Amino acid sequence: MKKALKLYVAPVGTSGIRKEQKELILQKDYGIVGDKFAGKKLEQSVMIVGTVAYEIAKENDIALPDAALGENILLNFDPHTLNIGDRVQIGSAILEITSACTLCNHLLVYDKRLPKLILKHRGIYCKVVKDGVIKAEDKVTLLEPEIIEG
Repeated sequence: MKKALKLYVAPVGTSGIRKEQKELILQKDYGIVGDKFAGKKLEQSVMIVGTVAYEIAKENDIALPDAALGENILLNFDPHTLNIGDRVQIGSAILEITSACTLCNHLLVYDKRLPKLILKHRGIYCKVVKDGVIKAEDKVTLLEPEIIEG
């Protein structure tokens, strides 16, 4: 079963270090309540990452702390299997996939090889299209277009 393993926010007033949460409260046209990036770039208000990115780093002897890749939601599958425009339900919230993360130089602090090693697996940006709450271990369901359009 596809699911959300861990949840994080970058608390307001911090340098962006993510803090693990038991649940996330998401609001349409805003993002994650309590996250310093909420209400800014709506198309990038939630970042999802799969464990595969951490596995690639580990296979290359690169140790990464939790949430090192900037994720809000860590999934047990590679979100790069989803397409731009796809919508997923996690808990009671619905997210729409908007773009893949680009090459990010802040990852160089862990290892100069890391940005290129995980480029196609780092993460996916989403926007919130339906308010809701997500809890760790919640199931991730890809929604059919006809269900979400009508």
